[in-house]
Amino acid sequence: MTEQHYSNYIAGEWQPGSQTIDNRNPSDLDDSLGLFAQASAAQTETAIAAAAAAQPKWAETGLEGRYHVLMNIGNELIARAEELGRELSREEGKPLAEGKGEVYRAGQFFHYYAAEVHRQMGDVVDSVRPGIEVLAQREPVGVVGVISPWNFPLATAVWKIAPALAFGNAVIWKPANLVPASACHFAEIMSRQEIPAGTFNLVMGAGSQVGDALVGSQQVNAISFTGSVETGRQVGLRAMENLTRVQMEMGSKNPLVVLDDADLDIAVQAAFAGGYSGTGQKCTASSRLIVTAGMHDRFVEALSERLAKAKVGHALAEGTEIGPVVDQTQFDRDLQWIETAKKEGAELVFGGQALELEHRGHYLQPTLFTQTRNEMTINQEEMFGPIACVIRVKDADEALATANATRFGLTAGVITQSLAAANTFRRNARFGCVMVNLPTAGTDYHVPFGGRGESSYGPREQGQYAREFYTQVKTSYVQAGKGWGRG
Repeated sequence: MTEQHYSNYIAGEWQPGSQTIDNRNPSDLDDSLGLFAQASAAQTETAIAAAAAAQPKWAETGLEGRYHVLMNIGNELIARAEELGRELSREEGKPLAEGKGEVYRAGQFFHYYAAEVHRQMGDVVDSVRPGIEVLAQREPVGVVGVISPWNFPLATAVWKIAPALAFGNAVIWKPANLVPASACHFAEIMSRQEIPAGTFNLVMGAGSQVGDALVGSQQVNAISFTGSVETGRQVGLRAMENLTRVQMEMGSKNPLVVLDDADLDIAVQAAFAGGYSGTGQKCTASSRLIVTAGMHDRFVEALSERLAKAKVGHALAEGTEIGPVVDQTQFDRDLQWIETAKKEGAELVFGGQALELEHRGHYLQPTLFTQTRNEMTINQEEMFGPIACVIRVKDADEALATANATRFGLTAGVITQSLAAANTFRRNARFGCVMVNLPTAGTDYHVPFGGRGESSYGPREQGQYAREFYTQVKTSYVQAGKGWGRG
């Protein structure tokens, strides 16, 4: 069977690359999704030039025109959620329900930002000087480079692309090389929109080629990046050479605190959903489970029982709760983290083994450690796998202090039936997002998202807060001429 070839989308045309990569299904390594073009640095420069030429035309498009484009994109994503969700799960490995949900949510992002097109209002005030009016209004930044991760192939990219387009910017998207199929399916939708050629460009390829060209270009006005802390530092330093504005979402080490008075069922559900859904491959995953002494033993026993019932399997198989790890490199890292935990003295109470199932894939048991200390490497570094560590603490005060003892600060959660304890934690947890009686994973598209410390840098993403990054403010002073106002 001849494998299908997929191309980059540059300046309104599909363009092959200098070479291709084979995209394999992590649930079934014998299944190829096709061969995907790799853009060169020169092609990336072509895309940048096309975006720079198209952006003023797109910005001049009337509000109704922009609104209808974004609505059309959202409508198609939602209508094709089953089809595209299946391809997303086949490519990334998350269970089918999560894949379909991600595509549907991507459509909702476009609907939300379609509405934001009509909310672009400025301010008019009187100057301190008589006879002068002052207008403050927002204008597009210009050309936006989007660099997205593999764990949410569509959603993370879309929550950058949708506001960028809504506010009149042109976009160049570099997806992670592990998930090019989802990007190509989205680009196909974009290719049928009535927008100036070059308004949207897809350039697939290695960070050393595509990413570096994007970040280092003087024609790119803003970079929105989601990825590792190490890569984020490089992106930030490179972008600063041209004073390019940067927005970055990076690492995390999210705590879920379970207090003595917690509802045990809610606690276990939150720990499982937050720590193991999406195979734990989420920046919002709760891999630190901080449990007070009075709840510790019951919680560990109940969570272990839940993990024993969890179905690990092919992403498209009915009933699968935990899919495969995304690729061999990440799989090997996860196994290494498990060995590191053992060497540091953690007690393995469940999982920790590679699985051989019907299809050849990167399958790993959900893994739970106890007897861990917060200063252990496994509780300070992001693991990005179906692995969680329990930290036993004395009380709520120690739980809060332990939760905050990290260089990251993306999400945190607390499970308690005490309103006072919940409010104390919510007010004092040094994280960008705090969840009460909910998993740490799972955020809404109409409210701000981002963290503190080494988790985030720059303005918040999502909701109306996105305009802080994708627009710039112009202040105009107007004094009426002597002849103004006459017929």
